[in-house]
Amino acid sequence: MAQKDQLDRETFSCVICLDLLKDPVAIPCGHSYCMSCIKGFWDGEDQRKIYSCPQCREAFTPRPVLKKNTMLAALVEQLKKTGVQAAPADHSYAGPEDVACDVCTGRKLKAFKSCLTCLISYCENHLQSHFELTKLKKHKLVEPSEKLQENICSRHDEVMKIFCRTDKKCICYLCTMKDHKGHDTVPAAAERTERQRELEVSRLNIQQRIQDRDKDVKLLQQEVEAISLSADKAVKDSGKIFTELIRLLQKRSSDVKQQIRSQQETESRRVKELQEKLQQEITELKRKDTELKQLSHTEDHNQFLHNYPSVSQLSEPTDSSSINIRPLRYFEDVTAAVSELRDKLQDILRDEWTNISLAVTEVDVLLSEPKTRDGFLRYSREITLDPNTVNTKLLLSEGNRKVTWTLQPQSYSSHTDRFTDHPLVLSRESLTGCCYWEVEWRGGWGVQVAVAYKNISRAGSESLFGHNDKSWSLHCFTDRYVFYFNNIKTPVSGPGSSRVGVYLDHRAGILSFYSVSETMTLLHRVQTTFTQPLYAGLCFDSGLFVYVGSTAELCKVK
Repeated sequence: MAQKDQLDRETFSCVICLDLLKDPVAIPCGHSYCMSCIKGFWDGEDQRKIYSCPQCREAFTPRPVLKKNTMLAALVEQLKKTGVQAAPADHSYAGPEDVACDVCTGRKLKAFKSCLTCLISYCENHLQSHFELTKLKKHKLVEPSEKLQENICSRHDEVMKIFCRTDKKCICYLCTMKDHKGHDTVPAAAERTERQRELEVSRLNIQQRIQDRDKDVKLLQQEVEAISLSADKAVKDSGKIFTELIRLLQKRSSDVKQQIRSQQETESRRVKELQEKLQQEITELKRKDTELKQLSHTEDHNQFLHNYPSVSQLSEPTDSSSINIRPLRYFEDVTAAVSELRDKLQDILRDEWTNISLAVTEVDVLLSEPKTRDGFLRYSREITLDPNTVNTKLLLSEGNRKVTWTLQPQSYSSHTDRFTDHPLVLSRESLTGCCYWEVEWRGGWGVQVAVAYKNISRAGSESLFGHNDKSWSLHCFTDRYVFYFNNIKTPVSGPGSSRVGVYLDHRAGILSFYSVSETMTLLHRVQTTFTQPLYAGLCFDSGLFVYVGSTAELCKVK
């Protein structure tokens, strides 16, 4: 009986509202609906002037006139009297973020599928006809979509099944006759097939890139772990070294203190011994003075003369020439020596602290070379020129960042690091890790922008940048560039510029030279292995002429 009741409910229910039929009407295809439900559905199709059945999709033109089916209405009323009601709703209603069924009236259910042929979304109940009717089985069903109307041409109200390759957009067949006449058009399905193949290739490329990036991420993670291990070891080892230094200083402090106290004791004992000896002498002299005084009062001349020789005889006086009173100056030389040691240690610590700080800040993960100037500026270094290396034909200024070619030799002190035969100079700072700096030059035949090992020769042709295996040099002229290494000349093309940028990744063995203006242009790149710290170098090219006053400056970059 329950099965019969359910059958009656389904037979006399409206597929639009899912309730028992109210004022039932039968449309030309034979399906029945509530009068208000089918009217509401067709009102939505007024613009197309084509009216269809929500179940079988049979189209009618013009809009059919609806009349109440009295017999069906009587049967529904009879069912109501016997207590048969519509099945309780257990469906899931559409929320604000859901795609709603286009057929449901009143409170709409969630769409189960969208039909690309009908351009309508259906709930599970209203979709049944697409599984039952042969014509509807050929329709293309997809997951519920809110963008079905985007498949309708806004100008012609037709489904857009054609793709215009000329304008790269979907169009309807009416568009091909006017706005897109003569364009390269293909069925949208054919274009989709071709693009699908491209999509698969793109996906394969993306998946390969994902695998590559996953490997890079793992490598970087290993790098992070290695950095952490290295940092922990450096902290431990440096802490141990500093502890040893502190212990050494404490021991030296204790040794100095002990030596001072020992010398204090020795000197004090010597002084006390002399003091006791002098005190004894004073006592003896007082005794003699008393005897002489008594003798002076003797009235007997013979007795006086008899005793005088023995009484007047004095012992040898104590040598007091070693007594040298120096108030508060006995150990001042020690204090001065310790102060001098302190000053020397401070100088050493200051110089070495710079190297230690640079060694810490130059720790860098091996990454790709920057692509923009802002990227390069992340590695910018403040570099100064070393007065101990500069040739006497060059004048340093601007805090040892600028060098000027002069005729008047400069009175620099003698130093083993000084270049003697050619106008060259090296930086004071050593360069390791990732570094970037810029050189700006003015006047003259040209300038050499170089890097070199510190043990480069200081005299003769071997001292010239790029003419040995200890230096790499880019010769910058007003109209061209030339790169030198190990006396091998390599012409370099690129835009002329009075400013050259240098990027060094010491660990990766990369040395790059860039022309810097409004943009950065790569001039030359070296890939090698650097075995020592490098130093930035500058040198003037004279050619056939000497350009006095030519300048080159290590720029302050921000």
